[in-house]
Amino acid sequence: MKLLEILEELGHLAHFALRSLLALPAAVAKPSESLRQFYRVLIGSLPIGLVAGLAIGLVLWMHVRAVILRPPAGAEALQYLPTALALAVVLEFAPIGAGLIIAGRVGASLGAEIGAMRITEQIDAVEVLGLSAMKQLVAPRVLACILTLPLLTIFMAVLALGGAFAAEMATGSLTSLQYETATWSGLRFEDVLPAIAKTAVFGFLVGVSGCYFGMKAAGGTEGVGKAATRGVELATLLVLLANVLLVRLIQVFVQ
Repeated sequence: MKLLEILEELGHLAHFALRSLLALPAAVAKPSESLRQFYRVLIGSLPIGLVAGLAIGLVLWMHVRAVILRPPAGAEALQYLPTALALAVVLEFAPIGAGLIIAGRVGASLGAEIGAMRITEQIDAVEVLGLSAMKQLVAPRVLACILTLPLLTIFMAVLALGGAFAAEMATGSLTSLQYETATWSGLRFEDVLPAIAKTAVFGFLVGVSGCYFGMKAAGGTEGVGKAATRGVELATLLVLLANVLLVRLIQVFVQ
């Protein structure tokens, strides 16, 4: 793809994202479809999110504990284990994990669903009736992604921290009081809130990515497949890039 074509595509994407943003109030004003999409996205993503959260907590506990026990730190440094785990999970692993899960699952789903509507001319029918496809189809799905990401992040963080706590209680040396005290001592409200809030931006980017390629789908079933694939690719890329940018902005303006 030539440079001018890339710039043109970015322009179309930015314009679509702006239109999606401006259409969100309409989805809020008529919440029935948004709530239906929210239920679909959350319930569909929750099982893999919970499993991922538990796995993250256990793997981090094993890795960090093994590193802390190395000389010269040793067993006396284990008091810092819960704090390190809590910060890693809440500030980074849970938000980016939830973002990538939604990007992979929902980005493909939206691309295929909207793409199928485009191929079968359902979107054309909506527009012939004088309705806005952005308000009727795109905005509720984007809003559902925005609402889902923070909730999924919280669920993943809670399960990750709970899994690490259970592992430490089962095979570690810290008491439950020591672990809980160290966990909460490292978490500040001004750190936790931005880390969770940034995932709403991830949700917006995922929703826009999937719907954008779905609306552009052409060429029958092959076009639907391409829309789903491109939706995942763009959503994943945007989530990763946005994470870097948002973390830096949080550090500059909040901390």
